[in-house]
Amino acid sequence: MANLKVKFLGKEFKNPIIPASGCFGFGYEFAELYDINILGSISCKGTTLAPRYGNPLPRIAECKAGLINSIGLQNPGVDKVISEELVKLAKVYKDQVIINVGGHSIMEYTETVKRFNGNDQVFGIELNISCPNVDGGGMAFGIDPATAYDLVSQVRRVCKKPLIVKLSPNVTDIVSMAKAVEAAGADAISLINTLVGMRINLRNGEPIISVKKGGYSGPGVFPVALRMVYEVSHNVSIPVIGMGGVTNAYEVLEMMYAGASLVMIGAQNLIDPYACKKIIEELPSVMQEYGIVNLEDIIGRTK
Repeated sequence: MANLKVKFLGKEFKNPIIPASGCFGFGYEFAELYDINILGSISCKGTTLAPRYGNPLPRIAECKAGLINSIGLQNPGVDKVISEELVKLAKVYKDQVIINVGGHSIMEYTETVKRFNGNDQVFGIELNISCPNVDGGGMAFGIDPATAYDLVSQVRRVCKKPLIVKLSPNVTDIVSMAKAVEAAGADAISLINTLVGMRINLRNGEPIISVKKGGYSGPGVFPVALRMVYEVSHNVSIPVIGMGGVTNAYEVLEMMYAGASLVMIGAQNLIDPYACKKIIEELPSVMQEYGIVNLEDIIGRTK
C-alpha cells in the first residue's frame, strides 16, 4: 500500500499536497465541493496588517500556458482573518494551516506575524518576500540577499511558529537568496512565486492588466520551478516546499525527486477546483507505476 505521509518541520502531513496561497482563498469555499480534510494542509490567502482592496481592475490576463495576475494582496487584514476567516475555516477543516504574510515594510511584516503567535490553528508562517519595500524605494524584499536577510532576521525574532520563506524567481541567483534567508533563521523555503509577465490588448495597444505587469503562473512555469527547487534544495540544509505549474501527480513526483518535501498546487485550482483532490487520489496509482512505496523515500533523490 502506498504511503503518502511526509514529515516536515516536526509535523506529520497526511500527504504532501497543499493548495498554494492566493489560489484557494481561505479554503472554506472549497468545502462546498469536496471534503477538504483530505488536503495535507492549506496555505491561506496572503494576509497583511491592514485591509487591502488590491489593484484596480482588470487584474487578470489569460495566457496559453497559464495566467497573469496582479491582485495586489487583496485581503480583509490580519484581525479579520483571525476573527472571521480562520473561524469559518475551522468549521470545515480540522488540521492546521499555513498563513501567508505580506507587507510593504518590516514593521508591517513583524506586526502581522506576531498576531498569529498564539493561534493553535496556524502551523507555520509563509513569508511572501516578493512585496515592494516602500521604505527601500520600492525594490522587492526578495530580489536582494541583504534586504531579504534583514527582513527575515527581524521576523525571526518575533515569530514563534515555523517560518517558511517564499522566494521570488525573478532573480539572477536563486541559491544566493536561499542561503541568505537560511542564514537569517528561516526554517524552510517555499518556491517559486510567480514570474513577471504582461499581455497587450491589440484593440487599443494597451496592457490588459491595469498596472501593466503581473505574476505569471500556470503550466508554463513548471520547468523553471523544478530547476529552482532542485538548485535550492541541494544547496541549503533546511527543507523545501516546491510549487509552480504543477498540474498532476506525475509532476508532484518530479518536484519531490528534485528535493521538495511538500508540493503546493496553485493556478490549477483556478482551472479545475477539484485539482488537489484529483492529485491526491491519483498519487497511489502513480507511485505504484514507478515502484514507490513511501513518498518520503524519493525526496531529493535526483543528484
